[in-house]
Parts: sequence; structure tokens; C-alpha cells
Amino acid sequence: MLDSLTNRLTGILDRLRGFGRLTEENIQEALREVRVALLEADVNFKVVKVFIDRVRVKAVGQDVLQSLTPGQQVVKVVRDELVELLGGSAHRLAMAPHPPTVVMLVGLQGSGKTTSAAKLARHFQKQGQHPLLAAADVYRPAAVDQLKTLGAQLGIPVVGEATQRPVDICAAARDEAARRGLSPLILDTAGRLHIDEEMLEELRAIKRAVGPHHVLLVVDAMTGQDAVTVAEKFNAAIGIDAVILTKMDGDARGGAALSVRQVTGRPIAFVGVGEKTEALEPFHPDRLAQRILGMGDVLSLVEKAQATVDAGQAEALAQKIRDDTFSLEDFATQLKQLRSMGPLGQLMDMVPFFKGAKGLPKEMTGEEQELDRYGAIIASMTPHERREPSVINGSRRARIARGSGTSVSDVNRLLKQYAQLRKMMKGLKTMEGRMGKFKGALPFLPR
Repeated sequence: MLDSLTNRLTGILDRLRGFGRLTEENIQEALREVRVALLEADVNFKVVKVFIDRVRVKAVGQDVLQSLTPGQQVVKVVRDELVELLGGSAHRLAMAPHPPTVVMLVGLQGSGKTTSAAKLARHFQKQGQHPLLAAADVYRPAAVDQLKTLGAQLGIPVVGEATQRPVDICAAARDEAARRGLSPLILDTAGRLHIDEEMLEELRAIKRAVGPHHVLLVVDAMTGQDAVTVAEKFNAAIGIDAVILTKMDGDARGGAALSVRQVTGRPIAFVGVGEKTEALEPFHPDRLAQRILGMGDVLSLVEKAQATVDAGQAEALAQKIRDDTFSLEDFATQLKQLRSMGPLGQLMDMVPFFKGAKGLPKEMTGEEQELDRYGAIIASMTPHERREPSVINGSRRARIARGSGTSVSDVNRLLKQYAQLRKMMKGLKTMEGRMGKFKGALPFLPR
């Protein structure tokens, strides 16, 4: 997410941290580079000017220039202003006092609106809600069928037929949601390749007929400033409450994320970070600002782990580590859980001051193929081999490589990493034992 911008900004700010004393000239030169980096990331030029001016005023103040760590102070100023630029605080969709809460999605064709409708329904489903989807895009071929397929995969009901009028579909869906006690109701409306008056009038008619509590605009982050222009026009024509940015996991330059709030005055509510229905995240301005500056996003990493890892399995694993019985079967389970959390490159971006997965050795780069290869190797072993890897001799390694479609060197690398992991776990166990001796004497140690 925003890798190129992150690399540019962290390089500039790292140089500032290296100065023992900062002058106004140092800061001005760095801000010129920041300005170029933001413009290259397709951030709106007016937004860039305001941002740089605000940073300059604070960065050349006496509190910064005379501090013991002026470089760190400038980084803090940039971080705080980035948070403000992105919206200041997270935007949450409030539920209506009388269900159903109606959420209307609008946007151009190809922005990912239908997929976002399913993702949003899944988001509410995980919170214990019982959503209903309305397939009101009757113009795009198979759009209704696509939403019904996604709804069936999630166990979420979908209302609407391609032969009906969009306004009638949305009104019927609202009545159906009220009758069945389902909420929220998510309306997947039709889009066009370009904004036209016919489309806007249809959206206005739906808005008048249904009275949505939230109108969310879905825009493709990879379109850069075009996404901001679309948001501006939709907001002026029908009024929007917030934005969903899709494809933030791609090679987006980031201009849309950094410009939408300032240009439209409307916050970003969610970001799409993948194709799966799980790949929708609430937008946190402070967390994205930290990731842009290479500071990581530990809170999001913890939330992903909590949502993925079963508490009982985690405790069982901890006990196996204490008992020194951690096997290759357990290793395979951990690999599956790691895969379910998302691409390893995205996870590494959340680790503070870790420059993404690019700095890792090849066997740890997070390439999906590498994790798949390890899983296939372990699956090709017998239960006895998984429990007792020490029995795996040369002929067994050759058989495992053939069975998993890999090479003997791949098998050797996996076994070597497993051995290193066991050794590290033994070290942690020994440390835990030594610390235990002091628990009675030192009350501040965890018991």
C-alpha cells in the first residue's frame, strides 16, 4: 500500500533524523523533496501546497529547531499533518434508531461497487448484524447474478431481479428488510463508464424513494486524481456521506487517499485491500499516516491476528512450546493461519520501521508460492515424519520432494528453518524459566 510514496518519504525523513542540529535551510530543502514526492504520488496540487505550508510553519518553529532531537520533531510534525490531511479521526457508520439502516453504494462502472457491497455485508455480518443486499444494477450484464453468487457464498440474502426497475428493487428491499428484521440494507446501484445525467437522476430517485441513512461513494484508488474528480462530482450532484477506496493493495500512487477528504470534505470510511470478501478494512487516518512514514501499524496487525487465530489453538500451541513438543504438523497449522491473515508483504508493512517484505531473505519474502511450497512439502510427509523429522534421511527427502512437486533443496531448507525455530523456542523457554526465579523477589515481573 503506497510503497513508492513510503520509500520516498522515509528516505527524506531519515536524512533529517541524521542531523544533530537542523537549520531552516535543511528543513526547506527536505520539504521541497516532500512536495515532489507527493505530486508524483498524484496528490492534488492544491492539497500539496496547503500541506507543505502547514508543515513548514510548525517545522521551523523554535520548539523544533532548539529541541534535542530536531529531526524526530520534524517527523512528528509531518505525521500529525498527514493524519489531519487524511481526516483526523476514523469515520464509523452509525446505525439507525429504527432498523433497517439503509446504506446506498454509488459509483462508476468498474470501481468495484458490487464486490464492495458484498464485502461491506460481510463486515457487518462479522459484527453480529444480519444484512440484506439489494441488487439494483440491472444494466451491467450479470451484475445481479454476481451479487447473488457472492451473497450465497456468505449466507446473506439478496433481493432483486434484472427485469425490475432499480427504484422498485430498492423500495421492495427496504420493505423486505423491515419485515424480516434484517439490518443493514445495502443497495448496490448501477454505474456508468462516465458520469451522465440519466444515471444521476436514477440515483436521486432511489435516494428520494428509500431515504438511505448513508450514501457511500465507491472509487478506484488506482485512478489517482480521477477518483477525486469523480468524488467531487458525485458529492455535488447527489450528496455523499463517505468514500470507500478500492484496490488500495495495488500499485496505487496514493493521491486519492491523500486528496479525497480535503477536496470533497467527505471522509474515507473503508478501504479495499484485496479481492476476497474479507478484504475490506475500516479506514484509520492515524494508522495509514504511520504506514506511509514507515512506522508500521501494530494495532491493525493485532486485530488481524485476533480475528484469525483461535484463542484455544493459541493456548494449545503455547503449551506445546513449553513442553518442547512443537511438531511439523503444528508448523503447517501456523502457515495456514499466516496465509489466512493476508499477503505477508502487507503484514510486514505493519511492522514498525520495517521497509516491507523486500528486505527479507528470499526464503522469508512472503511470496505466496513459498508458503504454498512449504505446505505441500509437509503434506507429502507421513504422520510419523511430521512428528519426528529426525527420521527423514536422504531417500525420504527425495520421496517427499517428488510427492510435493518441489526439490530436495526446498525440503532441506524447510527442515533447516524448522530446526532453527525449535532452537529459538527452547531459548525462550529457558529465559522464561530463569525469569521465574525472580518473580517472588521482583513483584513487577508478570506472574
